Amino acid sequence: MKFRINAIAAGMALVPALAISGTAGAQMLEEVIVTAQKRSQSLSDVPISVNVVGAEQISNSGITNLNDLADFVPNLSMNQTGLGTNVTIRGISSGINPAFEQSVGMYVDDVHYGRPQLARVPYLDVDRVEVLRGPQPILFGKNAIAGAISAVTVKADTEELSGYVETEYNFDQDGYDVQGAINIPVSDTFAIRLAGLKRESDGYYENINNGKDEAELDHEILRANFQWDATDDLSLNLKVENAKFDTVGRFVEVVSPVTDGQAGSLDYATQLAASANAFGQPGVVLNTDQDFKRQSNGDLEETELDNITFTVNYNMNDFTLTSVTSSVSYDYYQQCDCDFTDVVIIETSGYEEYDQFSQELRLASPEGETIDYIVGAYYSEYDIDSPSALIVSTSSIVGTALGIGGSGNQRTYKTDSEQWSVFGQATWNISDELRLTVGGRYSEEEKTGERRVDIVDIAQAEGPYRDINFPVSTNPAAAPSYLGLFGIDSEQLSASTRPGGHNLSGKRSETKFTPAVNMQWDATEETMLYVSYTEGFKAGGFDARSNLNTNFEFDEETAESFELGAKMSLADGAAELNVSLYRTEYSDLQTSQFDGTLGFNVTNAGSSTIQGIEVEGRWQATDSLFFSGALGYLDFEFDEFENSQCFYQETPDSPTDPLLCDRSGDTREFAPELSANLSTNYELEISDDIGLTFGLDFSYSDAYFTSPTLDPNLEQDSYVKVGGRIQLASMENVWSVALIGENLTDEEISTFGNQLPLATSALNGGQTNAAYYAFYEAPRNVALKVRYNF
Repeated sequence: MKFRINAIAAGMALVPALAISGTAGAQMLEEVIVTAQKRSQSLSDVPISVNVVGAEQISNSGITNLNDLADFVPNLSMNQTGLGTNVTIRGISSGINPAFEQSVGMYVDDVHYGRPQLARVPYLDVDRVEVLRGPQPILFGKNAIAGAISAVTVKADTEELSGYVETEYNFDQDGYDVQGAINIPVSDTFAIRLAGLKRESDGYYENINNGKDEAELDHEILRANFQWDATDDLSLNLKVENAKFDTVGRFVEVVSPVTDGQAGSLDYATQLAASANAFGQPGVVLNTDQDFKRQSNGDLEETELDNITFTVNYNMNDFTLTSVTSSVSYDYYQQCDCDFTDVVIIETSGYEEYDQFSQELRLASPEGETIDYIVGAYYSEYDIDSPSALIVSTSSIVGTALGIGGSGNQRTYKTDSEQWSVFGQATWNISDELRLTVGGRYSEEEKTGERRVDIVDIAQAEGPYRDINFPVSTNPAAAPSYLGLFGIDSEQLSASTRPGGHNLSGKRSETKFTPAVNMQWDATEETMLYVSYTEGFKAGGFDARSNLNTNFEFDEETAESFELGAKMSLADGAAELNVSLYRTEYSDLQTSQFDGTLGFNVTNAGSSTIQGIEVEGRWQATDSLFFSGALGYLDFEFDEFENSQCFYQETPDSPTDPLLCDRSGDTREFAPELSANLSTNYELEISDDIGLTFGLDFSYSDAYFTSPTLDPNLEQDSYVKVGGRIQLASMENVWSVALIGENLTDEEISTFGNQLPLATSALNGGQTNAAYYAFYEAPRNVALKVRYNF
């Protein structure tokens, strides 16, 4: 599939525009320093596609987490779902199965945050966030097949006593945010930095069933950072952090009811009301309008995270030895009314306990030699224990209709991993203008997994169900009913009904070598060109969510990527422009898709190709006026994917399975063709002591699918989202007062959607009409922020 010529032309048109518009010699851009290559380097010298969002922009634009960050980075999205969180770069994400390791490697202070739940950690005292697009296998590892997101927090320093206090009030969601940090130089060689955050918010949904605003947020973070410069050559840093982020309710609603088109067929809301009335829940009126109103019997998520990171840097005759030792663990609990209606049908409840230990050693040679290099070794181990239950309570209409009230489907899932790798990257400085970088990483990993499903008795009538340890059901009709209604294989099914039961275990062992080659040429003093070839992979594993005993193990996925780029300084240093053209071919892409009832099935798509262009620029037009912007064009295509789930009313056409659909030649979810952003900042001095700043942020996205089945009823239209701020501040940057607006155009933006569970089941009176659920971003939102720096 060819690139859209107009998209490329629009991006390339920025080059002469910036070159012509700059006033020669009048302004200079501030240099951006990054550690994308595990060294401190100027962004203009890094030969990969990198986008950096700094602390000032994070504060000015009200960025509180990774989801907010995505507005400022083309080809990046974060999409929260009922089961987890998708982080997507260039159309590649891990899918929503909890068994998947992330396709986008997430890192905080060089520590891998591999679980989707960790993508929700709020930002606090962050110096910058670097987004590296494309496979990053050498310095970031196997699970950065789509790219890497590296957050760098502010460290303690021995220079001076300093810090800040910041408070924000959100008018539209009746929420507040208080955060701050203090840096204490205890001596010339030892310093402590303490940071904390408290955030509460009522949310932007109204639950018309219980009268509450949702989703209510309650976030707390405490962090202590200790820096000891033991000698001129030895420095040690210890970070200790505890974070709690709880949510009551969800930002999801029922939308877009559709019928099967047959004579006399009722829409889903009418049929559900009739079924509820017939089984003891009269008066149901299901709201299916997209209006930020939802009907639910209650949802809850609770997460507590602990992180200890110990970093040592030792200089040895201009060589630097770095050691990063870390422990990351969290406990996560969720209670979900996962039929997404106020009718009592099904609930789910579950835990995830995660423990990770990692150790990395790196040796970096001095820079400026004929050959510069970094070599290292990495070891990590983790284990996941995730018990969960699908609950049909005594008041459920399904339980009443089928005589299975007070029962459930209890799932136990465990997996553990142990892996080590060695890596190296060397740059040969062939001449002052020409450099060749080659690298490779060799990895070995052993992984085990277990999954068991039992039909159980549940005496507790209402949630939350915090003890996921129920007795096996004594009802002989329960197991066949769960198979017939929900498609759930269980250990209680007899061999004649469903051979094999559901008590699965497995072990995988994988080894892989991933190379990378990159050539850089300083064509002029202002322009650096580069070309690269990279291979990447993501490990296979064991499915956590399928209800079928035949669907347990999935294979690794691999990638080959080519990139051609340019980094240019323009207008005598007043502007810069970075351009990258890329093409990546993926094999056995891991996907997870809703089975139409209650389960999610994992499969490996045959192959896919993504290609596109990314353009980013900055321009200091005058002392007072600054512009930054970026554009991304993405062309995603499944070359071979014959075994995809079909969307509602789609005719199966898979050549391998009569119930599945062939997605070969199609795109995938969260892959808009065009995405872009533009930010401008104007500073006005109104007195010798006070300045006024005006800022505007625009982000654009083409239409995209929000469901893995590519259901056209769940396609998000293109949109332009606008944010703005007006800030009054002291010229010495001691205090500031800002009014911040987000989504000022009040766009309705869906981040994920799928077919409503059980919508086409026997619950629907034998009809096959359906409805959907969808998650939405916040509508228009205005906040007041006050900050004091000392």
